Amino acid sequence: MKTNSSQLIGSLDRRSFLQVSGAFSLASLAARPALGIARSTNFAADPFSLGVASGDPSSDGFVLWTRLAPDPLNGGGMQPEPVKVRWEVATDDSMQTIVQQGEMTATADWAHSVHVEVAGLNANRPYWYRFTAGDAQSPIGRTRTAPTLDATIDKLRFSFASCQHYETGYYYAYRDLIAEEQDLIVHLGDYIYEGAAQKGRLRAHQGGEINSLDEYRNRYALYKSDADLKAAHAHCPWLVTWDDHEFDNNYANDHSEEKEVDAKAFLERRARAYKAFYEHMPLRKSQLPTGPDLLLYRKSTFGDLVDFHVLDTRQYRTPQPCGDGNKPLCDEVFSKQATMLGSAQEEWLTAGLKKSTAKWNVLAQQVMMGRVDRNPEEGVAMSMDQWAGYDVPRTRLLSWLRDHKVSNPVVLTGDIHSNWVNDLKTNFDDVNEPTVATEFVGTSISSGGDGAETRKDTAGVLRDNPFVKFYNTERGYVRCTLTPKDWESDYRVVTSVTKPTYDALSRAKFVVEAGKLGAEKS
Repeated sequence: MKTNSSQLIGSLDRRSFLQVSGAFSLASLAARPALGIARSTNFAADPFSLGVASGDPSSDGFVLWTRLAPDPLNGGGMQPEPVKVRWEVATDDSMQTIVQQGEMTATADWAHSVHVEVAGLNANRPYWYRFTAGDAQSPIGRTRTAPTLDATIDKLRFSFASCQHYETGYYYAYRDLIAEEQDLIVHLGDYIYEGAAQKGRLRAHQGGEINSLDEYRNRYALYKSDADLKAAHAHCPWLVTWDDHEFDNNYANDHSEEKEVDAKAFLERRARAYKAFYEHMPLRKSQLPTGPDLLLYRKSTFGDLVDFHVLDTRQYRTPQPCGDGNKPLCDEVFSKQATMLGSAQEEWLTAGLKKSTAKWNVLAQQVMMGRVDRNPEEGVAMSMDQWAGYDVPRTRLLSWLRDHKVSNPVVLTGDIHSNWVNDLKTNFDDVNEPTVATEFVGTSISSGGDGAETRKDTAGVLRDNPFVKFYNTERGYVRCTLTPKDWESDYRVVTSVTKPTYDALSRAKFVVEAGKLGAEKS
C-alpha cells in the first residue's frame, strides 16, 4: 500500500530531503548486493552475543533473526566484509531432524544482521532453529507456525508487553512470562529508551542521548545483552511494533517535542533510528525502511480465532494538541484535521476489519484509547499524547467498530507504565453509553522502577472514570488465553524490578465473553 508522503514529512519536500540526507538517502537504505565476496570466518568472541529471535509467523513459516556482534557495545566488532551465515530449522529441540536450511550473507551495511523468511513448513506446530557462522554456533531458538487461514482453532496463548527501560529495572517479568508455554509474544513498543545515561540508576546507559546510527545500534545491543530478554526472544515468535522511545520521546510524525529542532535534521535522525530498529527485529522485507519511512502496520491471522491488526500511532499522527502533557481539553482536541493513524493506515485498518471473519479482532497499538481523566481532584487533566487528545479520529474509529458490528474487538495498549482495563465508548461522558470494545492496557516490564499495587490517586481515578474496571501501577505483563467462547487476560506482576529477589503473581484476571461487549473480573 502506498503512503501519502505529505503525511510522513509534513512541510518538508521529500525530494529535497533525499537530496540532502547524504548517507541516509533512499539508495543507501535500500537492500543491495554486498560488496566483496562473503566469507566464513573464525571469531575470537561469541558473534551471537545478542541471541536469536523469530517473528511474524505465517501458516507455513516465520522470520528468523540474528546479528553477528562479537563486541556488541562497541559497534558490533565486525570487520566490514560480508560474512556467510548458515541457518537451520528442525522439528525437534535437539536439531536432529532438519527440514529447512540455507545460507544468508550478513553485511556491514545492515550491522551484519540476518533476516530469514522461512516458508514451506507445516501449519500450527512448533519448530526449532539455529545459526552458524564460521566456527561459532548460536543458541537454539523455539518458534512455531500459525494455523492456516481457514483452520478452526480451539485456543491461543499469548502475552503482551512494553516499556523496558534498561536503567530503571531488571527484566524479571520476562523470566515469569516464559515459565509457561506461549504461542506468541506481542511487544507494543519502547523496546529501547533513547535518553542519556543518568547517574544513580540501577543499570547504566552509555553516553548522551543517542543520535547517530552507531549509537542506536549500541543501545539495542545493550538492551539485547539482557539474559531474560534473550530468553524471551528464543521462547516463541514475536509480533513487534514501536512507540516513541525507539526514536525520540513523544515525537509525532516529523515533529519533535523540542520545538526548535530542524525538520530535515529530525527526519535524518528518524531514518537512522528506523534503520537500527529493523536491524534488530524479526521483521520481513516488506518492513524494510526507506529513508525516514518504515511501513510497520500489518495483519497477522491465527486461523478462524483471531486477527491481530498491528498499528503504528507515531509515524503518521498530527502533533499533540494543547502543547502536549496532561491538560484540560482545548479546541485543538476536537480538530477535524487531526489524525492518529494517518488516512492510509486508517483505511487499511477499516478495510481489514470489514473483511475479517475471525472470532476476535485485536488492535495491537501504543497509546491508551480510553479517555481517562488523570486528575483525581477537581478539574480535568487528560493526556494529549494519547487518543484522548485526538477526539475526532478516536470517535470515528469507535463508531465504525460499532456501526459495522466488528466481531469482538479488543484493543491492546502499552506506553503508560500501568495496568488498566477499560470499557471503550463513543461517548465517555455518558455512563449509559453502550460499550463498543474492551481495552487491556499493560504496564511496563521495568520502566519507572518498582511500582505499587495501589496509589494515592487510585480511588479518584476510578471514581472519575466509571468505564475503568482496573488500575494498577506494578511492573509486569499481561497473559492472554483465547478460545471461541471467551478471552481471559491475566495481569501478571512482579513485586520488584530493582532488588535481587521478587515475587511474581496474578494481580487480577478479567474475562470477555464472545458476543458480549465489556470485561468482567473473574
